[in-house]
Amino acid sequence: MALGSLLQQDSLAAPPDDLDHGWKPPNGLPHFAPQAKNVIWLFMLGGTSHVESFDPKPALTKYAGQTIDESPYGEQVLNSPHYRNRVRDFAGTPRNLMPKLYPLQAGFRKCGQSGIEISNWWSHLGRCADDLAIVRSMWTTDNDHAAQLQFHTGRHIFDGFYPSIGSWVNYGLGSLNDNLPKFVVMGGQPGDCCGGVGAHGASYLGPAHAGVPIRIDPTNPLPFGSPGQQVFRRERRDQLDLLQTLNHLAATDDPADVALQARIKSYELAFRMQMSVPGTLDVASETAATNRLYGLERAATKRFGRLCLLARRMVERGVRFVQLYDDGWDSHSKLKENHGRRIEAVDQPIAALIMDLKQRGLLDETLVVWGTEFGRTPGAERSDGRDHHPYGFSIWMAGGGLKRGVVHGATDELGFHAVEHRHYVTDVHATLLHQLGLEPHRLEVPGQKRLEIDLGKPIREIIAG
Repeated sequence: MALGSLLQQDSLAAPPDDLDHGWKPPNGLPHFAPQAKNVIWLFMLGGTSHVESFDPKPALTKYAGQTIDESPYGEQVLNSPHYRNRVRDFAGTPRNLMPKLYPLQAGFRKCGQSGIEISNWWSHLGRCADDLAIVRSMWTTDNDHAAQLQFHTGRHIFDGFYPSIGSWVNYGLGSLNDNLPKFVVMGGQPGDCCGGVGAHGASYLGPAHAGVPIRIDPTNPLPFGSPGQQVFRRERRDQLDLLQTLNHLAATDDPADVALQARIKSYELAFRMQMSVPGTLDVASETAATNRLYGLERAATKRFGRLCLLARRMVERGVRFVQLYDDGWDSHSKLKENHGRRIEAVDQPIAALIMDLKQRGLLDETLVVWGTEFGRTPGAERSDGRDHHPYGFSIWMAGGGLKRGVVHGATDELGFHAVEHRHYVTDVHATLLHQLGLEPHRLEVPGQKRLEIDLGKPIREIIAG
C-alpha cells in the first residue's frame, strides 16, 4: 500500500484512460489557499466520557441516584425524539439508556486565560486550554463500536465501506516528501467488529490512498515492505543497481515498454521509502528534555508518548496525515479506574505534542484533531460505569488556522443531547478539509454518489479569520 501511494503520485498506478473515461485524480494542488499543511488525528477507541473530560455537568452529581424523569430535566430529555425512538443494537433490541443518574467521577477547573473548564484528570492538557477549540455538541447514530467506522467515514457500517477522511486527504493533496507515505497509521486499529481497516481505508478511491500501518519499531517498521533485517543497506543498493542495469539494457531494445519504465521507477521509490521510514522512527537524536516532555521515561506514558513524538517527526518530514489510535476506553463498569488509567497514558503525550509543535513553529500549519466514537451515558451502568452514548459528546481541535481557547456548542444540563450548534461527525471532516484548502464537492468520483451529510459543513465558528 505504501509503494502504491508513491507510485500513484508518479502516475504509475493510475488506471488506463479507457477504464475511467479520461478522468484523473486531483493534481495535489489545493482548491483555495490552505491554512494547514498536515493533520495529526488522535482517536480514542471505545468511547471517552465527555462528562468526565470536556463537558462538565454538575447536575449529574446534584441529582445522582435519581432517574432522569425524577430530575428537573426529565421532561426535556424523555420527550426528545432521540429517547422515544431509541437506538437499537445489532440484534434489533432497544438499548437500555441507563436512567439512574451517575455522579461525576472527576472534578473540573477553569484552565488558561480562556477559562475553559476541563476535567482534573486531563491536568497536562488543561495547560494547553488556550490552544484548543472544543466542540461539545457532536452526535452520531451508531450506538455500538462500529461508530469507529462511522466517525472516520461518515457512514453507518450497515451502509457498507466508504473512503475514510485520511484517504480523502491523501487523494486530494500531493506529497510533501516523496520518500514517505502520505497517510500513516500507528497504534493499532479498530477490530473487525467495528470496521477494522475501514477506519483508515480508501474504499473506491483505491488502495493507493489507504493509510499505511507502521510499527514503531525502527528495525522493522514496514512488515513485508522491507528487504529483511539481514540485508545491509549497501547490499540492497547493489541489488537494485544490478536490477536497474538489467532493466535499462532491456529498455534499449524496447524503449516504448511503459511497464518496464514503471518497474524501473518503482524499485527506486521502494528503496527510498525503505531507507527513509526507519530513520524517521529513530528517536535517538531527540534531546533528553524532549523525551521527558513526552513522558518516554515513564511506563504509563511511554507507548503513547512515543507515538505522539513520532507523529511530530513525521509531519516535520512532510507526511500529510498521521492517524494515531489508543484503545481501551470502553467503561461499562469501573469508569473511574478505567478512565483514570487511560487518561494518564495519553494526557501528557498529547499536551507535549501540542507544546512541541508550537515551540517549533509547526502548530500554525498542523491541525491536531482529538476524537472518540461517542460519549458515555449520564446514567449509571452496573453501578459504577457508563454505557455508549451517541446523542451528544465532545471533540477538540488545535492549530491549523483555528481559533484558540474557545468552546463551541453545548449539550443539555445532563449531557444527554447535543442541543446547541449540533454537529454530525462529518462536520469535523469538512472543517479539516477546509483548512487544508480542499472543497469536498470537488473531490467527487464519477459513478460514486455521496450524500450531503457525507460531505458535512465546516464548523466556521471555530475557524480563525
